[in-house]
Amino acid sequence: QVQLVESGGGLVQAGGSLRLSCAVSGRTFSTSIMGWFRQTPGKEREFVATISWNGIITYYSDSVKGRFTISRDNERNTVYLQMNSLKPEDTAVYYCRLERGDSDYWGLGTQVTVSS
Repeated sequence: QVQLVESGGGLVQAGGSLRLSCAVSGRTFSTSIMGWFRQTPGKEREFVATISWNGIITYYSDSVKGRFTISRDNERNTVYLQMNSLKPEDTAVYYCRLERGDSDYWGLGTQVTVSS
């Protein structure tokens, strides 16, 4: 059974930084694509960033490019999202996703609130 647990969310002022973590149980982490998504009330979940199984390839949404950095530690089964220069519009629940083949798994999310 694959389980994902996000942490690191909180309240921060605009311009500040947070680092999210997503710890993954199970043996599939090191061979899986990992991603971060976010969602605000009344809106669809949106893509934020993704990273290949070996950490070499990363991709970001235009709204976070240059401010957020996704990384992973395959020894610790953890993926990270470093968020800098945060803006009020970054306020959302952030979810990590594990993608492997035709399957994907999601965590329960962590709330990030950016005050102006």
